[in-house]
Amino acid sequence: MKNHRILTILLAIIFFHMFTPVIEAGERIRIQLTPLQQTTLSAEIAAKISGLPLREGDSFKEGQILTIFDCSIHEAQMNKASATAEAARQTLKVNTRLAELGSISSLELDQSAAKVKETEAELAAMTTIVSKCTVKAPFSGRLAKLYVENHQYMTPGKPIMDIIDMTHLEARLIVPSRWLLWLKVGGVFTIHIDELNRSYRARVIRLSPRIDPVSRTISMTGRIEGLHPELLPGMSGWAIFAK
Repeated sequence: MKNHRILTILLAIIFFHMFTPVIEAGERIRIQLTPLQQTTLSAEIAAKISGLPLREGDSFKEGQILTIFDCSIHEAQMNKASATAEAARQTLKVNTRLAELGSISSLELDQSAAKVKETEAELAAMTTIVSKCTVKAPFSGRLAKLYVENHQYMTPGKPIMDIIDMTHLEARLIVPSRWLLWLKVGGVFTIHIDELNRSYRARVIRLSPRIDPVSRTISMTGRIEGLHPELLPGMSGWAIFAK
């Protein structure tokens, strides 16, 4: 029985050391820079590309047009829907007057009103489609990868380009949960980037609300202070916390 208890204690100690990080404040933790925002823009309509203003590596501002589609057919259909909706409205206007004079039945008036709703719905649908004829940047950043060429025909869901927000690069890392004794949001640490052999001042911006009970670690996110155009997503290095 005594030997069994000793064996149990030894196994518990081995388990503890296997899953508990040995790093301490002041040592280095490996990190990689990741963008806060990145996405793949895809086609939402079936149409031919008529304009690609940017190439890979180019910068853009939020709201800037990144892709233009040839929507001459869609625009013609929208104009037709607009004319049909206007005709339906005029018919309803006339029938409303005739109903007041008792010249038409209430059923005919209701049918005219329903026709207006139908044509206006068709116009709204076509207007929405035409609004997809240009793809605008949802945020400022750079074009990372272009999947298409000018004059290429696109179908809904087909990827056009990958874009990345270059202004807010983050470093995500795992630290021992016991660091919560002194590690707080807003705390300062240093990030050394291998590719540039340079160090940058960074701050803790987020701490996970949950601790991993097995490894006794918690995930943390840091952000380098200031704007540094030389920094790129995917760069790696070390996070260094002062004792």
